[in-house]
Amino acid sequence: MTSKLTAELVFPDLAEAERDRARRVETVLPTIAAAAEAADEMGALPEGHIKLLGDAGLLGLVVPEEFGGLGGGLRDLAATTYALGTVCGSTALAFFFHCSSSSRGMLPLAALEAGHYTDEEAPTVRAFAHKVLHLMGTEKKAIGNFASEAVKASNANVLIRTTATRTEGGWLLNGEKSFGCLSGSADYYLVTARREDVEGLDALTLFLVPRETAGARPRAPWVGLGMRASDNNGLVLEDCFVPDELSLAVPGAFTRATQMSRGSWVGNQVAIASIYAGIAQGAWSYAMERTMSATFADTGKPIASSPMHQVLIGDGERHLAEAHLWLRRQVDLEASDPPILPKNEVVQSWKLAKGAICEHAHDVALTALKMCGTSGALMGNVTGRAVRDTAMGLVQAFPAERGKLDFAKMVVEKEGWAGLTTSDSFTKAAGERA
Repeated sequence: MTSKLTAELVFPDLAEAERDRARRVETVLPTIAAAAEAADEMGALPEGHIKLLGDAGLLGLVVPEEFGGLGGGLRDLAATTYALGTVCGSTALAFFFHCSSSSRGMLPLAALEAGHYTDEEAPTVRAFAHKVLHLMGTEKKAIGNFASEAVKASNANVLIRTTATRTEGGWLLNGEKSFGCLSGSADYYLVTARREDVEGLDALTLFLVPRETAGARPRAPWVGLGMRASDNNGLVLEDCFVPDELSLAVPGAFTRATQMSRGSWVGNQVAIASIYAGIAQGAWSYAMERTMSATFADTGKPIASSPMHQVLIGDGERHLAEAHLWLRRQVDLEASDPPILPKNEVVQSWKLAKGAICEHAHDVALTALKMCGTSGALMGNVTGRAVRDTAMGLVQAFPAERGKLDFAKMVVEKEGWAGLTTSDSFTKAAGERA
């Protein structure tokens, strides 16, 4: 009998190629699980994890085979972040941010095929896309994806203030990224900035910054509530020089590429919500095993047989099932071929799905905590980490309340959704409102 893969808890219909990739994931889970508690305590991604993932071929999980990758898609990414989440949410988050970089290669190539670039622009766009994908696939390099900044705008989730200024042979970057994993541990940083000489969203540009580049350094140690071992230390860029061959500074090139995504701006964010569902599954399995194996001294029956525990079991199973259902539905909407719904409806669904998945996951973690009782309420054990890590899902990217508001505006007021904006766009919009 074929053993069940962790990924099959969400995707019971894995194709054989997907099963092969999921088997690779299973090989790294024991090592990552064994290091999870110490990594959380130290607040740093274990040094050997990047090599472990690279040796398994997983750094190229969603990179096409022609670029040295495994040729996986969104289902593979969501299945993998879910499986990693069952043993270590921090590692899963760091892995997601690496894999999310692939969209900066895949989307421009799709936009090229769709004819969104001129003959003059196409070579630059193609070269940058190939560089990103070969680094991840052929060269097995880790890439940290840095877009988020501490300053927020009312009309978008991410406000880009990091600037790119033209200089001889390349660009000088200046700015501060508040959020992004693999800070100090990635081989390259993928930085979203804005050209100072271009207005609006067309100013958004992309740069590959080697980790040891002068002027690039981690921002500050991440002492967060959860995901403590993801090297989420942010990034400071001070007159950081990036050569032209590591730049995609064609005006409007990035925004035209995002038109090709099936979901939101870069099209793979559902895989980050998948992490929280995985964390919930890991905590629930731990709580069930603990309360089924421990017995009452007077009756010899499992602790799980008490009326209170049986109510908790019902609650936990319901929340876990709903997290799985929302996750599977959103992945189906974004990965199905042909598409099930038009893009605007897929984005609307995502605005609700993200919050639903994360809230149900946190409810599972809290129920697991109650199941295990006072003796199980330890800071670093599975339930302790799960409660803290799933709490991050309540605020990361956007809380459920923001998602509901965005959904309602998209439906009732026919508003589009802005995932990114630039400081000059924000200033212009603010002036128009005034």
